[in-house]
Amino acid sequence: MSASQPLKVHITGVYGLIGNLVYSHLQAQPDRYDVYGSGRRTMSSVRADAESVQRLPDDHFMIADLADADAVARAIEGMDAVLHIGAVPNPDASFEDVLNSNIRGTHHVLEACRLAGVKRMVYASSIMATWGYYTYQEPYRAIREGRFDDVPNPVPMVTHRDPVHPTEPYSASKVWAEAYCHTYVDRYDMSIVCLRIGGVNKDNVPGGPASQAVWCSHRDVVNITERALIATEQPIYDVCYVVSDNRYRWVDMSHTEEILGYWPQDRAEDNA
Repeated sequence: MSASQPLKVHITGVYGLIGNLVYSHLQAQPDRYDVYGSGRRTMSSVRADAESVQRLPDDHFMIADLADADAVARAIEGMDAVLHIGAVPNPDASFEDVLNSNIRGTHHVLEACRLAGVKRMVYASSIMATWGYYTYQEPYRAIREGRFDDVPNPVPMVTHRDPVHPTEPYSASKVWAEAYCHTYVDRYDMSIVCLRIGGVNKDNVPGGPASQAVWCSHRDVVNITERALIATEQPIYDVCYVVSDNRYRWVDMSHTEEILGYWPQDRAEDNA
């Protein structure tokens, strides 16, 4: 890509909540990004706001179910970078649904990148890769249950170096995909940043105390995703958390700041 030519970026799951937020953020910078996207359908997902979703031009969007390797390959051909955000996002999803979209789908995206010579990717993982801490272990369980007198100050941070702790097929698929991304970095010289994204919702308003701890604002998720995309200009494999600077945040954002140069700008308690 020349200095005057925008980066051609493809977003999987572009009509999902996070995918469309990121699309809106990047396409507002046409001198830097030429943004394409794909998805299973042309309507927004149930998590997104159908009335405010930003539509892609017809020549920048392609129907491509992640389970369809050929369709994914056609969508990614000719791109400079991929933001792999599409997935079944439901922790209650069946293993078969997770297998087709999150596991096979991630394999198809990585293979499409390899075949097309696309070396740069950002993978949308999830804070739920370590959700077992929040579900089963103190003092994180105390935060989830609202027992704040039992929470030390400062809250001990779960970092990207701590063991993963998924709780069901969805979160386990994110753990698998992070590791699988690493194999493509090692074997095919790709540059990939995996983002463990917290709780993003369409109203951009935190819920109760449990969701406030893991809440991530629209501003923070799009800015960190763009910083991750920029980081893939150089050889990299890394895992970074993506949450806002909440009072009872229990995952480490200092590593995100170190690697991506961004500290979250929002805080759940200021937006509740």
